[in-house]
Amino acid sequence: MRVISLNAWGGKLYAPLIRYLRDADPDVLCLQEVTRSVSVASDWLEYRDGSHILPQRANLFEEIKAILPHHDAFFAPTARGTLFNGDRQVWSEFGLATFLRGTYPAIGHAMDFVHGDFSADEYGEHPRPRNAHCIRLFDYAANRPITVAQLHGLRELAGKGDTAARRGQADALIALIRRIWREGEPLVVCGDFNVLPGSATFSVLADLGLTDLVTSRGHADTRTSHYVKEGRYADYMLITANVDVVAFDVIEEPEVSDHRALLLEIA
Repeated sequence: MRVISLNAWGGKLYAPLIRYLRDADPDVLCLQEVTRSVSVASDWLEYRDGSHILPQRANLFEEIKAILPHHDAFFAPTARGTLFNGDRQVWSEFGLATFLRGTYPAIGHAMDFVHGDFSADEYGEHPRPRNAHCIRLFDYAANRPITVAQLHGLRELAGKGDTAARRGQADALIALIRRIWREGEPLVVCGDFNVLPGSATFSVLADLGLTDLVTSRGHADTRTSHYVKEGRYADYMLITANVDVVAFDVIEEPEVSDHRALLLEIA
């Protein structure tokens, strides 16, 4: 089983992103920062926040569905806000997307907010609402269930240090996972956590027996050349001890976002 986690950056690097996902052909694909603009025909829109202007694919979720036709797809928006089509403002949803190959049936899943709640009329002030998605699937080849959860963690303007909101987020994530995961079964938790390796988030997740593969295997950078700030950690992939890892990598090339993809292969 091949699991990929990636912050898709709204599809800014659309062409290499689509090529990579098509070629990688993951069994479970966990994406953060995915757009869906159901009433928009344009391919590209712009996110504008003061001086920060970012091209966004209008319907990245549908475009990835199209290249993974044998996967079940689930979209979990955190908010609906306005993007720009030229001078015209249009509504666009933003959130998580999970894609599961149809040969791995979903036997349970839960999505809920781990900070705040859905915003229907604007993206809002930081820290913005955040959700997580947890899916329990059955692996026929291994003859057992496995649970995969993903999160796009809070962005705090003050940085990636621990805050009360981030601790609350971690506790809410644990509660969400426990709705679906059966203790003793394999568990994978991944995503763009927006925290540093020493964060209390990992102490909380350790209560489920989870260990991070990024830091424990010596990877010091989960960002690409498109990210120029300090603090090169953002993305993590955690597993319980009964996940049989065949291979794990933090993908340097191709660059498909300002984040690197995390690739896990499980026996």
